[in-house]
Amino acid sequence: MIEFPRSISMTVLTTLLSILALFLLTKLMGAKQVSQMTMFDYVVGITIGSAAAELATELEEPYKPLTALIVYGLVATVISILCYKSLNVRSVITGRPIVLLENGIIYRENLKKAKLDLNEFLTYCRIGGWFDLSQLQTAVFEPNGTISFLPKESNRPATPADMNKNPSQSQVQTPFVMDGKLLSGNVRQSGKEDEWVRRALLRQGYRSEENVLLALWGGGEDLTIFPMDSKKQSGMAAQDP
Repeated sequence: MIEFPRSISMTVLTTLLSILALFLLTKLMGAKQVSQMTMFDYVVGITIGSAAAELATELEEPYKPLTALIVYGLVATVISILCYKSLNVRSVITGRPIVLLENGIIYRENLKKAKLDLNEFLTYCRIGGWFDLSQLQTAVFEPNGTISFLPKESNRPATPADMNKNPSQSQVQTPFVMDGKLLSGNVRQSGKEDEWVRRALLRQGYRSEENVLLALWGGGEDLTIFPMDSKKQSGMAAQDP
């Protein structure tokens, strides 16, 4: 019987402990997309990742990096709670929006506060789809490092309200079929029945939900359907009675 060296076994155990600690801390702190992270969130994330890597390879005293992980996670959670409850703490930790451009004026002092030069500002504008700065009313540097743009009224996209139209409100699409399986819970929660879904599938040429990769309902009488087999027509068309 093959015996693994004690160091390998310990490395496996500390790695699993590191993964478990990261999972629990992520649940505790909450998950954010990189674009939504503040500078403090970014620094804490890097530090916790470094401590977790050290924990995975620390065989002699794994409690030290584990303690550091727990402390960082708890401090980040406490600060998050304080930011939620106090505007003053929030402004210190997350920062405040900075107006970079308004009414045709670029504020040089605010560019310095945002640690941006003109080339970087113009790059952000182009990435946002604004190649002509005269079309912008306001540009704001957000605490998470992105720039928000407010176009002038004459340059913003037209809306139905501009044309005196009142379209019906769209609804969030609910999945009724996924991977060939009928999601009866979603169907009942939406006020429909399984047979209604099968009749809707049949009208659109699908004899069974097993031929459907994804079927979404958005409030109408039909479903948005994606076939299981992208190369062939999924399901045979229903025969007229």
